[in-house]
Amino acid sequence: MGKKGTREKDIVLTISRLLKDKFETDTRFRIALTRDADYFVPLHHRVQRARRLKADLFISVHADAFIHPQANGSSVFALSERGATSTAAKWIANKENDADLIGGINLSMRDSSLARILFDLSTTAQINDSLKLGRYVLSELGEVNRLHKPQVEQAGFAVLKAPDIPSILVETAFISNPEEERKLRDASYQSKMADAIADGVRTYFAKNPALARA
Repeated sequence: MGKKGTREKDIVLTISRLLKDKFETDTRFRIALTRDADYFVPLHHRVQRARRLKADLFISVHADAFIHPQANGSSVFALSERGATSTAAKWIANKENDADLIGGINLSMRDSSLARILFDLSTTAQINDSLKLGRYVLSELGEVNRLHKPQVEQAGFAVLKAPDIPSILVETAFISNPEEERKLRDASYQSKMADAIADGVRTYFAKNPALARA
């Protein structure tokens, strides 16, 4: 939650709905949201839903936060096989992975196949494709907001661990930064964020066509 009371869950749902709208008239795309209202979805259910739908991409939308209000900028993250690319990336991954704990979900799962999806290392191909997608999206985000880092970062985000789906996590801005909190509340900024992500996705598919799926 931002200093002015802005709730991340509200902002990112709005941006995600706008992102969905950007593709609705294009018959080449089929879009599904992991949630469409104010309710909590456990991290493994988000991954599970994407795999059940045989998704070609998975995008997790967030608003960043840090203990110092000066932190600012947009970021894109992909999964890492070798640990986080920075201390900040590790901190952010731990924060996002704690969502299940906040939602009251026990992370010690009895379903071994689901546990593998969440905690085993993803394939090199998945990470490489995620990095490609991330670079296209990050380039577009740089036209809308300052970038927190000039490259796609990597860390062990549980929500990015689908082994067969290129997956990225987008931090739209720092909700803990007063100026960026103001931006996140602005309808025009929200729309530009959705446009930037959508343009990055289109560029990715133009250069990496998805396989035909039943």
